[in-house]
Amino acid sequence: MSSQPLIKVNNLVRYYGDHCAVDDISFELAAGDILGFLGPNGAGKSTTMQMLSGNLAPSEGEIVINGVDLLDSPKAAKSALGYLPETPPLYKDMCVDEYLGYCARLRRIPAQQIREALDLAKQRCGLADVSKRLIGNLSKGYQQRVGIAQAILHSPAVIILDEPTVGLDPIQIREIRELIADLGQSHGIILSTHILPEVQAVCNRVQIINQGKLVYASDMAGLLEQQDTGRYELVLKQAPSIAELNNIALIKQAQQRGDHHFIVEIDGKVEELARLAVENNWGLQKLVADQKSLENIFVTLTSGDADTDIAHEDAA
Repeated sequence: MSSQPLIKVNNLVRYYGDHCAVDDISFELAAGDILGFLGPNGAGKSTTMQMLSGNLAPSEGEIVINGVDLLDSPKAAKSALGYLPETPPLYKDMCVDEYLGYCARLRRIPAQQIREALDLAKQRCGLADVSKRLIGNLSKGYQQRVGIAQAILHSPAVIILDEPTVGLDPIQIREIRELIADLGQSHGIILSTHILPEVQAVCNRVQIINQGKLVYASDMAGLLEQQDTGRYELVLKQAPSIAELNNIALIKQAQQRGDHHFIVEIDGKVEELARLAVENNWGLQKLVADQKSLENIFVTLTSGDADTDIAHEDAA
């Protein structure tokens, strides 16, 4: 596997008039990566996707795709790129084979290789049984599959998927996630989505953009490490006062969340805390690890209440 990144983004900036929609972001995508790209509405996520796909020129910065500068050599750079926008670019009065054949010609796949390219894309996307059907008569899930098939027809090094499961039912979502995971074994993928469980299900890296800035970047292993916080959620039927809890040697810090509900940080083993609750007849009702999920990291970073321990984990 080549050590050269498939995508290298340096100091990317995009202005709309005086408004800075994307503010000096940099990251890389390696072969085999499935990068979850997250952000609230208006954060600059779609603008970034449009710049990466060559549909929007940056105000400043550099985008290199598979070793080719997108601004200097756009056609060569885009040849290594497959793109599925949020609304798939489908011609619904064409059948699947007609449409994919048209896309293959747009991609300048040699005529003698088109049939093989179509068969491979349909096989990977589960479209073989609907190849003669009109796209407009397919379900939303199958239309998304056709959209992904057009993005991978030319075997690009990089695939960008913008909200690929929006509007799908749970079964269709699971099928598309499985397809993305399979594609990730042989491509680099950027997955832009609002669905946090989707990122945790299929991505090995995650980054969050907010107000145009990249505010978080980590691999999933790093996220799991963050979940071991040494803090515990404690619910007691006969709760002592918060002052009493903070005077116990085992407890480094206790915070009250309700009349019987606490978050405690301990200096020792959780079994000691459980034993302490039993010995003091506190009526232990709940004792679980207080973990940082991707959801509460996202909410914290995008609500303006970020603390330093969940900022950039891994400069991408």
